[in-house]
Amino acid sequence: MPEAPDGWNLVDDAFVREFAFPSFGAAAQFVAVIGRIADEVDHHPEVDLRYPGIVTVHVTSHDTGGVTDRDVRLATLLNASA
Repeated sequence: MPEAPDGWNLVDDAFVREFAFPSFGAAAQFVAVIGRIADEVDHHPEVDLRYPGIVTVHVTSHDTGGVTDRDVRLATLLNASA
């Protein structure tokens, strides 16, 4: 099993991370960035946007039932974009 990237935790066969932003709008902009990156790499996480500016992301490979190198790549790209 791949090691979780910085800031991510392994929870129930997924990498999970919470990102905090100074406003709901800033968090929503990050969700749009997640969408763009996910489409570019063709690997799509579960995303939860909450007030006041919290984005929680779950990254897993549903086809394998756990985390793979694809998840490490996506999580690393999201870290760089946050």
